[in-house]
Amino acid sequence: MYPIVKFYSNKDGEIFSFLSKYYEDIQDLDLHSLEWQKQYANPIEIATILGVFADNIEDFNIVMWVSLDSGYYIKITPNNADSIIRYLYERYPY
Repeated sequence: MYPIVKFYSNKDGEIFSFLSKYYEDIQDLDLHSLEWQKQYANPIEIATILGVFADNIEDFNIVMWVSLDSGYYIKITPNNADSIIRYLYERYPY
């Protein structure tokens, strides 16, 4: 299983707005979608989107979850984002 990033929102178009502003790889995302998910073959790539999310969390009505192990999800908050980014580089040092 590859690590997964999921976004959820209660606001129509919010995820599309966030991803189209800060992230280029938004394949098959509907403008009105209330959730988005992507699997990452290279888990280090999660650090980029996680950092952008953490820096802009106040500007969007979005919740981000990350799964590094099957069945376990971590909700990303301003308090844990930096620690999770550091953990990614420790766990996947390539």
